[in-house]
Amino acid sequence: MNFAVLLQGMGMGASLLMPIGAQNAYLLNQGIKKQHHLTIAAVYSFLDIIFISAGIFGGGQLIASRPVLLNIITTGGIIFLLFYAFLSLKSAFTDNNGDEAVNHNQTDSRATAIGGALAITLLNPHLYLDTIVILGSIGGQFNGNERLSFAVGSIAMSFLWFYSLSMAAAKLSPVLSRPGVRRLLDIAVAVLMLLLAIKLAHYFFR
Repeated sequence: MNFAVLLQGMGMGASLLMPIGAQNAYLLNQGIKKQHHLTIAAVYSFLDIIFISAGIFGGGQLIASRPVLLNIITTGGIIFLLFYAFLSLKSAFTDNNGDEAVNHNQTDSRATAIGGALAITLLNPHLYLDTIVILGSIGGQFNGNERLSFAVGSIAMSFLWFYSLSMAAAKLSPVLSRPGVRRLLDIAVAVLMLLLAIKLAHYFFR
């Protein structure tokens, strides 16, 4: 294992993961509510194993050679982002007193959270650009042990970031879940999702 290349993979992964995007916003939101945030972090991390490995070990040309596929994914992503923005705005301006409806059905609640995590990941074109195209292009320049080291570093950063974010959000939940703070966060998430949807539409369909 080449630790210098591993650290390079971690650094490159961090630069792509840390900017606030749809995945981070969804995970932060679930962490604040303490609703299956660790499960969502696991879903994100294991999906990154698949896509980072595919990109670094030769799958980078799949998306690049099929622009129609990327356009279909992008359209689905825009629809999902707009819907999530609507839900966040609705939550921001709904007066919620009490938690009586929360987790009344644990199985359905977990399934819903996982479904949301899968949708916000797989319908996000940036996932494919970041993992398969960007990390794949950089990691593909290495050979043998160094390529494996770069992949391990990128994947390790994915686990570290998503689990750290989910646990930090849950830890700060008493502060972040206050009605005023919560409303501001919901509005911020809605604006972010709307801007991401507009950005995707402008970039891919101009």
